[in-house]
Amino acid sequence: MADDIPTAPAASDLIDGRIADLADWRGEMLARIRAIIHEVDPEVTEAWKWRGVPIWEHAGIICSGETYKAIVKVTFFTGAGLDDPAGLFNSSLDGNTRRAIDLHEGDTLDEDAFAGLVQAAVEANLAKRKPR
Repeated sequence: MADDIPTAPAASDLIDGRIADLADWRGEMLARIRAIIHEVDPEVTEAWKWRGVPIWEHAGIICSGETYKAIVKVTFFTGAGLDDPAGLFNSSLDGNTRRAIDLHEGDTLDEDAFAGLVQAAVEANLAKRKPR
């Protein structure tokens, strides 16, 4: 009987589907963002939250990747505490914790700087862990 219970799709499958469904520059950008995150942190896990938002986690949320009609928004939930020497953060700048990067069609992502933000977010998450 247990075999008859439907299982929810894995988050990675849902993210694959979102990228495929977009079938335009937004899907390509989201796929590249995802690839960079996995390159920086092979231990990253993926989640699908808040009615369809891809989330990347390691010892806490690293960032999300939302897609809208005209932008791909990458939100770092602890971004206000991260150094951003390249100035990638260009959205959600007034909050106390979050920072985001809004990418528009034709924008080029500074992949090295983005990788640095991902690495810094992972390190910040790990530093907040309580020792066992």
